[in-house]
Amino acid sequence: MDFLFDPTTISAAGQALTIILSPDRLVFLVLGVLVGLALGLVPGIGGLTGFALLVPFTYTMDPYAAFGMLLGMHSVIATSDTITSVLFGVPGHSSQATVLDGLPMTKRGEGSRALSAAYMSSLLGGLIGAAILAISLPLIRPVVLAIATPEMLGLTIFGIAMVASLSGKAPLKGIVAACFGILIGMIGTNTQTGQMRWTGDLLYLEEGIPLTVIILGIFALPELCELAIQRTSVSLNAPVKIHTGMMQGVKDCVRNWFLVARCSSMGSFLGMIPGISGAVTDWIVYGHAMQTEKGAKETFTKGDVRGVIAPESANNAREGGMLVPMLAFGVPGGAVQAILLGAMMVHGFVPGPEILTKHLDLAYSMVWSIAIANIFGAGLCFALSGQFAKIATLRYTLILPVIVPIVFIGAYEGSHSWGDLFLLLIAGLVGWTMKRLQWARPPLVLGLVLGPLIERYMSISFMRYDTEWLARPGVVVLLVLSALVFFSPMLKLIRKDRPVRLPRLRPGRAIAFKLEDLSYVFFIGIAVYAFASAQDWLFMAKIGPTVVASVLVIAGTLSFVYKVFVTPAQVGMAQGGGGIHMDTPNDDGEALPNREVLRRAAGFFGWFLAFLACTAVIGLIPTIPVFMVAFMRIEGRESWKLSVILAVCVTLFVYAVFDQLIHVTWPTNLLGDWIAAQTAGGV
Repeated sequence: MDFLFDPTTISAAGQALTIILSPDRLVFLVLGVLVGLALGLVPGIGGLTGFALLVPFTYTMDPYAAFGMLLGMHSVIATSDTITSVLFGVPGHSSQATVLDGLPMTKRGEGSRALSAAYMSSLLGGLIGAAILAISLPLIRPVVLAIATPEMLGLTIFGIAMVASLSGKAPLKGIVAACFGILIGMIGTNTQTGQMRWTGDLLYLEEGIPLTVIILGIFALPELCELAIQRTSVSLNAPVKIHTGMMQGVKDCVRNWFLVARCSSMGSFLGMIPGISGAVTDWIVYGHAMQTEKGAKETFTKGDVRGVIAPESANNAREGGMLVPMLAFGVPGGAVQAILLGAMMVHGFVPGPEILTKHLDLAYSMVWSIAIANIFGAGLCFALSGQFAKIATLRYTLILPVIVPIVFIGAYEGSHSWGDLFLLLIAGLVGWTMKRLQWARPPLVLGLVLGPLIERYMSISFMRYDTEWLARPGVVVLLVLSALVFFSPMLKLIRKDRPVRLPRLRPGRAIAFKLEDLSYVFFIGIAVYAFASAQDWLFMAKIGPTVVASVLVIAGTLSFVYKVFVTPAQVGMAQGGGGIHMDTPNDDGEALPNREVLRRAAGFFGWFLAFLACTAVIGLIPTIPVFMVAFMRIEGRESWKLSVILAVCVTLFVYAVFDQLIHVTWPTNLLGDWIAAQTAGGV
């Protein structure tokens, strides 16, 4: 720690602050923050898009201004993407777990409180992350070098166990969903052998399933579908006074200061580990808060503000942590850091010892850039959060036609293919069905993220260490923690109901099989198919699917048998309560007949298909005004004037930002192909 008080370090930090606060550099930092806030509002548009937009302009800039602008942009994307997560249940790039409690708070009229708490915790998390970055640069080398592939495997298993356990008192259902997600993540080309797995000769699937598309389908579309079914505004209750809600959110952060500090530190540490993405950090930290906070298992996912504070604290802190391995060793933690590394080298800076000695002021200018960006970004969002919260009170016929095109564009950023849009529809149907049947969806997403990593780390660990890696202290600790986290609901259940009674089977005439139990048959059937089809593959390609499919079959069968054959009281004890189901099917308390629910859901997905069909004919941008006007006129009987004005505004926004500024390559369409053919023929 003497390094922190070394005159050279203090001088470099002070010089870096003076440099970054000079007006000619500060203006570029502010510009980066504004770009980051704007990009964060669009689901699925992450830091890669921002870097692709800004990096070309930085090559001729002053390096301090260039890196300040890039880091300013990237540091606040996780701040503004909270808006869609909290208000509409549409998860942003880094605010996936925030949906679980942020949306329920909005529905009961506490949107401004949720946003305010999110921004305050993001601000504090960003500052803590910057501080940890400043402290860690000279000290982190032994820690980072100690994290080898086996420890990475243990950490990913811990992440799966953490979220699977959040399925409440039915952790087997969480394991089923997580294994299903892992199998989806294994679709594509196996990196170890080149084996094609479940691609069906489709070129689109060879590169694997894009995470952004699955996230939007599993989380966003079900919430939009429920909005169409209930036919109400997002906020089902009269909103509280905006000023009161905003101040309450700040007080929530102050009152839970230890949670903020704890989750920020976890986020920063996880960010230091290459390969651990924001989605993983989000869920691990949320799971930690749910396991450790008093009463959290009963209130999380129902609108507990702590469920917003925890992931938001970690999101911004992670950005500072991700710079540590890049600056100290030249090892980028992800694609964004790889681009930043390239930009640094273009400017003549080589990460590693040279940065920490000759150019220490540059390293600390990055620290200050992150801190200032978080202060400015969170402050701007905080000032506007009350106005954002009012959006949740608008009727659904004004919200849906605006959000649906944005979701389409966000999904299309997955791989810029028509397959993204078809996959979005399939994932939306699966997500809505899971929501209605109260299957936890976060384990599926985390399984999709961590599945390929688990397979890769396990292969490398066995090839490099044989079985000796199982005895490494870090691995042992992580595996023990994973077991404790996963089995804790069962252990608490046993302690609570002593003496332990063996389950009593129902008589054959009283078997409680319901139509929704077919969901177990679906998951088990997928696992059986995956197991059988994998047996003809190369050993290294089939071992992962074989193990995961086997676990899914066992967990799914046990959970299914327990639910169908065990006494009703035991089912309620084992299957209900405390899970991350996000809400009950009828959020407004009014039970709609199943026939009406299915009719309205079919109508929503019918509009979805109509959007796809129209896009295929005339293109995505021309489809937006057609879709919006038709939806508003048919579904909501909105006036022609309002429908046309709103449609024109949204279309112009999409055209200006995505076509002219970001230069998105739009889906091919018949009209465009015909015009191109006519033009070519004329030439």
